[in-house]
Amino acid sequence: MIPLSSFGERICILGPSNSGKSTLANAIGRKRNVEVIHLDQLYHLQNTDWQVRPTNEFIALHDAAIARDHWVMDGNYSSCMEQRLKRATGLILLDVSTSTSLLRYFYRTLFERKRYGGLEGVPERIKWDMIHHIILSTPKNRNRYKTMFYDIDLPKVRLSSAHQIDQCYRNWGL
Repeated sequence: MIPLSSFGERICILGPSNSGKSTLANAIGRKRNVEVIHLDQLYHLQNTDWQVRPTNEFIALHDAAIARDHWVMDGNYSSCMEQRLKRATGLILLDVSTSTSLLRYFYRTLFERKRYGGLEGVPERIKWDMIHHIILSTPKNRNRYKTMFYDIDLPKVRLSSAHQIDQCYRNWGL
């Protein structure tokens, strides 16, 4: 497995909803002492029930975040992925199955009090639109990210199971 240091100072973590992107970003941020940026928190307004921020505000926040020298960033948001990947020095793709994403969603929603990357003031609860998104959108997005992954010329790793993600945590001392 590629050493964590090989990913450089600006690491992007991509993958389907509820694949563990935010949790991994926080672990890397702690280990490397770099800022963690959760795109969900930039895209949505805090203290709302996941209300979307105006697009121009999101893009401005995103662009200011990627301009920094050191970061680990989790989230997809294809509208600004191109400029993010141009600034990135490394890429991690979590490519877990739809069933794994769905199980993680239920577990997180039912049993975790605070989750990394969540919105301030918004309690976690099961939502049908998120279940719908995981079941119907995730498989299409997974194929798109996998194709994109192979075309990107950065230090990178694709983790396609919970076992591989756990192994990565152990190898990197997270």
